[in-house]
Amino acid sequence: MLRPIRITRSFTQTPAGSVLWQQGNTVVFCTTSVTPGVPPWFKPDQPGGWITAEYVMLPGSTPQRKAWPKTGHTDSRGTEIQRLIGRALRGVIDLSRIGPHTLAVDCQVLQADGGTRTACISAAYVSLCDALAKLPRELPAPAPNAKFDPRVVNKDYNPAQALTDQLAAVSVGIVNGQVELDLDYIKDSNASVDMNVAYTKSGKFVEIQAAAENGQGFDRVAVNQMLDAAVKGCEEIMAIQTESLQAK
Repeated sequence: MLRPIRITRSFTQTPAGSVLWQQGNTVVFCTTSVTPGVPPWFKPDQPGGWITAEYVMLPGSTPQRKAWPKTGHTDSRGTEIQRLIGRALRGVIDLSRIGPHTLAVDCQVLQADGGTRTACISAAYVSLCDALAKLPRELPAPAPNAKFDPRVVNKDYNPAQALTDQLAAVSVGIVNGQVELDLDYIKDSNASVDMNVAYTKSGKFVEIQAAAENGQGFDRVAVNQMLDAAVKGCEEIMAIQTESLQAK
């Protein structure tokens, strides 16, 4: 079963979207900031914008202090996770409908007790929803070579239409021969198989990561059992997300 989840939207006021996500004893803070303009590698005639993600575990997030990375803003594990978060979010948004903007999602782990990457994906979706609602209601119409100019408007634009699906993620694994959902640190440390699943409301898998931790591998039956549990967990998380987003 899922650990208790608590969502606090607008936890800080400066970014367009700001969410404190508590899932059991795992606590993550995700923000979405909006910047006019697109990455330099965008093609001149490419419409729309971009979403990027960053992930870092703060020094006090673990019992033994986690040192700041020696180079850059994160380590190799963090780089892999932030790419996962970015891919998952881009799987549920039509980037051509956000105008020439870059949405930067920053995920900070305040306290780690298992499932930080999946908690960040679920939290980042809520943060993204709030950020999209604050995009300018009038943006340049999607057209070749369109440039950001607030004087040129498309009155039919609605940022909410950019979202194509709802997204949630959860961890699942096999612990002592049993399928367990939403693993905390103790269960994760003792799991023979560990899986992370990102899933949408329309029933599509955006990401599946799975590995055998005991060197013995796992069969198709175990995969199906874990996916069934993950889907149920993601559906429960999406219901919690929806309840939070509908609240004032």
